[in-house]
Amino acid sequence: MTLWSGRFTGKLDAVAWLLNTSLPFDQRLAAQDVRGSIAWAGGLFKVGVLSETEHAAITNGLNQIAEEFSQNTFAFQESDEDIHTAVERRLGELIGAAAGKLHTGRSRNDQVATDFRLWMLDNLPLLAEAVTGLQTTLVAVAERNQTALMPGYTHLQRAQPVTLAHWLMSHFWSLERDKDRLADLRDRVAILPLGCGALAGTAFDIDREALTLSLGFDSPAQNSLDAVSDRDFAAEFLFCATMLGVHLSKLSEQMVLFTTAEFGFFELSDAYSTGSSLMPQKKNPDLFELSRGKAGTLLGLLTGMLATLKGLPSTYDKDLQEDKVPVFQAFDTLTMILPVLAGAIETMTVKPEKMLAAIDSAMLATDLADYLVRKGIPFREAHAAAGKSVRVAAEKGVSLDKLSMDEWQAIGRFESDVYNNFDPMESVKRRNATGGTSPDSVKKQINLAKSKI
Repeated sequence: MTLWSGRFTGKLDAVAWLLNTSLPFDQRLAAQDVRGSIAWAGGLFKVGVLSETEHAAITNGLNQIAEEFSQNTFAFQESDEDIHTAVERRLGELIGAAAGKLHTGRSRNDQVATDFRLWMLDNLPLLAEAVTGLQTTLVAVAERNQTALMPGYTHLQRAQPVTLAHWLMSHFWSLERDKDRLADLRDRVAILPLGCGALAGTAFDIDREALTLSLGFDSPAQNSLDAVSDRDFAAEFLFCATMLGVHLSKLSEQMVLFTTAEFGFFELSDAYSTGSSLMPQKKNPDLFELSRGKAGTLLGLLTGMLATLKGLPSTYDKDLQEDKVPVFQAFDTLTMILPVLAGAIETMTVKPEKMLAAIDSAMLATDLADYLVRKGIPFREAHAAAGKSVRVAAEKGVSLDKLSMDEWQAIGRFESDVYNNFDPMESVKRRNATGGTSPDSVKKQINLAKSKI
């Protein structure tokens, strides 16, 4: 029997029932639904709706149901429209008529909003922990590669030499922003809708502040109309998830490139690679490609949620049944991807000789300009001279460090010490300001990162 059948004499069409039911996905809120119901029973007991005996029976029954869920022995029935119906039906089987008092003053509108927020409060730390796992790997691999040099790129063109550690740590900090967003989101999740009823509040003098404390929320919602319809927290979670997915996609894109034969900077372990059904020689970075692809899926989940919300009037509408699946899917996607990427990066083989060989003297043209600036030449003039040297070397078909002293002096105010600028490690060491790529600067960066994880 549904929780609303008293108004009706006929049964819902069988296909309409399948469309209407939410149990296939909202059963994931089982533990939270029981916790919320135990707290609500306590509130009803305090205002005299439940006797001591009834309160004890309801609480004991709900605890037994919680145990059934945890042991995976709870038996759902075809008549269970949603997780709330299933729990209340089972409670009736266990304790009898007293179960019918539990829903006094409560609506599924405030109940599901409470369950959903409880689920998010429970799971935000789990997602943050998965992010921290990848960060920990990035720091560990960076520590092992503090002096390994590689090309840094802008516009996918070789730009300046950097350390591998610096490149790895660049992804650490984007993930740190993701964790900050998840932590900040908690404040807007931890607002209790329970006690707001269907839309107008409860007619019983429930102590909502006590409910707030018992369920681990920060404050009760201040407007019942807003409380039952607010899914800002779900949309915001999906934004956080999408940004995290974008950052993982960015990392994955570079890993795909750097493991190609054309780059050859890294080789993935067999445990994190796949092959081809036709070409025996292939070793594919499919897991990073899947990570890159799933960023688009996460973006779709976010835009779908926003499209659902933008057309709704005030209070609860059945459209909001569409809120949980995208959140669950985003959470599951990310908590699967993050440890896989961490494992792939932890076990990859770094090829320092290939990375170093990809650094050519033209990538040190900025060092030439800086060299002239240190001799008192204005930067714009120095930049032009360095640019001219690159052009001359290209026209002569030689690398920049192979120009003769006569050629240097014909270009500008270069002296014999100009050749000291073509050591890429010295170039890296000079970038020692906070946030720079020098080994000393990166060491400080790593130490700061460790303090955050």
